[in-house]
Amino acid sequence: MMLDESCASGEQSVTDTASLVSAAITVNVETQTEEQSETSTASCVSTVTKVDTETQTEEFDYLLNARQSGNKAPDREFFNTDEKVRFYTGLPSWEILEVVFEHVAKYITRRTQSLNRFQEFIMVLIKLRLNVPSQDLAYRFVVSISTVSRIFSSWMMVMDTRLSPLDFWPDRERLWRTMPMSFQYAFGKQVTVIIDCFEVFIDRPTNLLARAQTFSNYKHHNTVKILIGITPQGTVCFVSEAWGGRTSDKYLTENCGFLENLLPGDMVMADGGFTICDSVGLKQAKLVVSAFTKGKSQLDPVDVEQTRGIANVRIHVERVIGLLKRKYTILEGTLSTDFLSSNRRGTPDTKIPMIAQIVRSGVHQCLSTKTTRLK
Repeated sequence: MMLDESCASGEQSVTDTASLVSAAITVNVETQTEEQSETSTASCVSTVTKVDTETQTEEFDYLLNARQSGNKAPDREFFNTDEKVRFYTGLPSWEILEVVFEHVAKYITRRTQSLNRFQEFIMVLIKLRLNVPSQDLAYRFVVSISTVSRIFSSWMMVMDTRLSPLDFWPDRERLWRTMPMSFQYAFGKQVTVIIDCFEVFIDRPTNLLARAQTFSNYKHHNTVKILIGITPQGTVCFVSEAWGGRTSDKYLTENCGFLENLLPGDMVMADGGFTICDSVGLKQAKLVVSAFTKGKSQLDPVDVEQTRGIANVRIHVERVIGLLKRKYTILEGTLSTDFLSSNRRGTPDTKIPMIAQIVRSGVHQCLSTKTTRLK
């Protein structure tokens, strides 16, 4: 009996010892795994930090070497031909460029030590015209990327303010007196404005509310929408703020201030998507849109002729939008969310002021090609 108890006790001791050894091995393995994980994480962080530091160092070294080697940013001497002015700025001649610059530059309060005002102005126009990356502009003008961003923002605000008088609602008598014959044959002399909306792609916002407000079901992309109006003579008379792409044409038109310009007896021409007949009627004006076959097997002959006439004249506003996008290619690309704004509560605004300034500045510069008298 005593021998059996001794054997049992020995077996229990061996089992306990094996358990302790197994536990110790497990602890050692877990400790080594944690140490390896921490070492790997630290190595990754160190690598990322090193890459960022090297990138910044390379940029600073380039700027320093560029200044020491005498590299200069483009100045007046570079734009010595009208061809260069047209290519880099979209303006037709050096004379127009000078007039626009003098009209805007004196209201710029923020100055950059390394660039004069003309160089800053040219930088902004190149960005609008060619949609050059900020890194490229930083290399060209021998400044940092943050400086490029600050210059662009400050100049856009001033350009929008100073050039906005070019965007004016025409006098009715003058408008009717110079009405093109194609409009007179189709609609008489009552057509005041032709309106349409166009959308500009933007990067996908990280904020969920902004993402929802800017997603366009029509474009299947995050966009901003802008209402533009032109006269029968082909001049731009109204450009709205930029609204989120989710905004309907009806809501945008009724809330952007466009209707405040209408007078009794005016005629507004629009696409069939603008269901604003009641809103326009409150101003004692008339809305002319393409006819629909809803509830009919086919259109009446009168509706067919009217729809054909609307299509023939509405092409003018599409041409203006196309010209604007081709001349200032920043509108053809995808704009950064840096151009979006937020209110004081941190909630993204439906209206996007910076993008509206970009569009209006492009419109105003297109208009300024027709006149040299801005003051």
